[in-house]
Amino acid sequence: MKGKIEAIDELLDMMDKAELMIDLAYSSLIYDNIEIAKEVAELEDLVDQKNRSIQRLAVEDLLEGDLAVNEALTIIRLSQSTEMIADAAMEIADVELRDIELHPIIKDAIRESDVVFTRAQVSPKSILAGKTLGELELASETGMWVIAMRDAARWLYGPNEDTRVDPGDILYVRGPADSEEGFMKLASGEKREF
Repeated sequence: MKGKIEAIDELLDMMDKAELMIDLAYSSLIYDNIEIAKEVAELEDLVDQKNRSIQRLAVEDLLEGDLAVNEALTIIRLSQSTEMIADAAMEIADVELRDIELHPIIKDAIRESDVVFTRAQVSPKSILAGKTLGELELASETGMWVIAMRDAARWLYGPNEDTRVDPGDILYVRGPADSEEGFMKLASGEKREF
């Protein structure tokens, strides 16, 4: 039973990474940012490894009798489908990696969707600075969800409620288009309350 749980945990982690890859891939296009596109490529390698690992675990558990044939097949199919989503995200990011200029209409269409991806650097005078994401409750207060962060040294994907926001951090967020302006004002320090 241990392997079955491990395979499912790995699959859920793989699905989270594939979803993040889509968000980052579109962000790389919107902001013409090759660094974000490179991060998508690194995540794609990780998802490929997870796909192979999950399939191996499912077959081992099938042979040991811990999984029924239908359960093993379901896990393998979900893993393969998630890997295809990650591949699609990589194809989107590849446009940026190959330095292909997008037509302005495509960029505008991405920006005009109901959900926007945006980035903001946190000002030292921002009310976000020095607080954890849990303290800020950004998703409920602003509608914007932090999908990734970057400081001077590293990237952080899927930050949690214990993740601290420091001055100078760059936040990559996703949320409703009508929440973007308010969030940007909070990050810059122009707006001092939710």
